[in-house]
Amino acid sequence: MKPCLLLLLIFFTSCAPRPEGSATPPPDTAVTSPPTGDMSPGEPSANPFAPKPGDEKLTRTEIMISELDLLIRESYPPQIALSISGDLPTPCHELRAEIAPPDPENRIRVSVYSVTDPNLACVQVLEPFQEYIEIGTFAQGHYSVWVNGKLAGEFDS
Repeated sequence: MKPCLLLLLIFFTSCAPRPEGSATPPPDTAVTSPPTGDMSPGEPSANPFAPKPGDEKLTRTEIMISELDLLIRESYPPQIALSISGDLPTPCHELRAEIAPPDPENRIRVSVYSVTDPNLACVQVLEPFQEYIEIGTFAQGHYSVWVNGKLAGEFDS
């Protein structure tokens, strides 16, 4: 008797209408392609590693990058980010990243470095890090991303 009730329950729930906002559209829904032509570049989300007021009083230092990957998220337009891991010179150093807009050759230059207070006493040990830096979305074209003078990758938007 219980298997029959289970089968009836499955049958009736599979025939029930889908709730509003469901991920799968009804079969008669028109599907459209993304717009064609140039799209204006989007603003990246707030960069938590952007230079901050007062950084000019701090000492700027190169960082050691051990791994660098360009992330291209499947969206329209594609959302671009960097995955960076490496070592800061000490635990007292703070990561910074400056992202320049594309130049005439569609090169996006990213400068990644650290800052620290020169008057601060700090243990001399490397501080590992792994961070994601949002680059943004861009108008249609072919782009290359350069981090500290090294090619991180290329993408088409």
